[in-house]
Amino acid sequence: MSPKQPRPNRTLDRDLKSRVKLEQASIATRRPFVAPSIAGAFILLAGVIASVAFGLSSQSYIIIAATAVGAYMALNIGANDVANNVGPAVGSNALSMVGALIIAAVFESAGALLAGGDVVGTISKGIIDPAFVSDPQIFVWAMFAALLSAALWVNLATWIGAPVSTTHSVVGGVMGAGIAAAGFAAVNWPTMGKIAASWVISPILGGIIAALFLWFIKVNVSDKQDKIAAARRWVPVLIAIMAGAFSTYLAVKGLKKIVKIDLQTALLIGAFAFTIAYFFTRPLIYRQSVGKENTKETVRGLFKIPLIVAAALLSFAHGANDVANAIGPLAAIVHTVEAGDVLAKVAIPIWVMVVGAFGIAFGLMLYGPKLIRMVGEQITKLNPLRAYCVALSAAITVIVASWLALPVSSTHIAVGAIFGVGFFREAHWRVTAKNSTVEKTIAIETAKQSQDKRKHRKLVRRSHFLTIIAAWVITVPSAAILSACIFMVVKLFAS
Repeated sequence: MSPKQPRPNRTLDRDLKSRVKLEQASIATRRPFVAPSIAGAFILLAGVIASVAFGLSSQSYIIIAATAVGAYMALNIGANDVANNVGPAVGSNALSMVGALIIAAVFESAGALLAGGDVVGTISKGIIDPAFVSDPQIFVWAMFAALLSAALWVNLATWIGAPVSTTHSVVGGVMGAGIAAAGFAAVNWPTMGKIAASWVISPILGGIIAALFLWFIKVNVSDKQDKIAAARRWVPVLIAIMAGAFSTYLAVKGLKKIVKIDLQTALLIGAFAFTIAYFFTRPLIYRQSVGKENTKETVRGLFKIPLIVAAALLSFAHGANDVANAIGPLAAIVHTVEAGDVLAKVAIPIWVMVVGAFGIAFGLMLYGPKLIRMVGEQITKLNPLRAYCVALSAAITVIVASWLALPVSSTHIAVGAIFGVGFFREAHWRVTAKNSTVEKTIAIETAKQSQDKRKHRKLVRRSHFLTIIAAWVITVPSAAILSACIFMVVKLFAS
């Protein structure tokens, strides 16, 4: 064989490499279509289930279409809203992305199916007066427009990487459809005023509480000379506070379907959980800290398991509390078509809850990682200690808001708590840096200030801050405008 001619095995290797590269390119080309295909199959399956349950008739078509839209909405909840519950745990490396997805999917579904509200206000917490939309057909069209507009808006927010409140999206959708159907007089404006106030109250309250906890831990544990002794004293107390807060939170917000508990009784349950958790975790923390180095890293490691538990409890409570609000319009459509009447409250059929629960799980698995990374990693740097403050703040803020009878958003609270932690770190860094610096010359000080500003910007990303705040502010009006347009189109074609 001539030296210039390629050997057969070299030719074979080259052909195999070309084939492998071709297959890899083919897989990479198909990958972006996998998630939409699975999501589309789920939406189609939800419509098929509704068609089997109600048959094919002139009245059932709207239920089938609404069920498909409800499944689409559930997918978007999983893609957007759930990130707030597990994002801090992932960003702090207490949980892997796969572990977070599994925990969130299981506990969100369990919360929706086991403790999800079995009764929901058909017009989303009294936003629209039923007397203004007493015509069942008009009401069904309005709820369909509200559901579709909310789903589209949450989908858009997920695409741009902004965590928004799905409940507020539904509120905006219902308001817009109600205005299009019956005018501005149909809106309960005092209720809308409370909801608008929650845009400010939720994140600020969550941020302040998270910052206070972080300050307390830094002063009493992290910055102490004997960090191990301080951790043995205070970490059991902080875990007990979490146990008490989440017990109260679940009693107030998460177990309404199983048993209705007033706030005073829930606080007593929380106090009991606090006591049990303190005496149970105190020896555990002691054993975990034996032989460990006297460092901040050791202190942070003590918060990893409590943080994972907090993420699971937040997911359960979110599934129990928020899913019913999101699929409420679907339940209202099903009841109105079946009964031919419009009521202030309706029962949520179990199959509607199943669509919501599985839709959230699928949406989380398919599209959740993007928002989880954004919430947990891209706003500010988190470690288990800081993420624990965020989770604890979310539970306590909801309890305080329930006591004050204020409507709040779990999304706004969690993200506000992350911002609170980040801005506290900025303030603390600037104060400690200033106190530890000796001013020598004007030139040196000027150079140092420039360096301070660069470091200052790194602690909280301003671009994400502005994007998220803008998305929050325009959620209700955008969903309302979109819903009004959809209502007019549906009414035109249905007439």
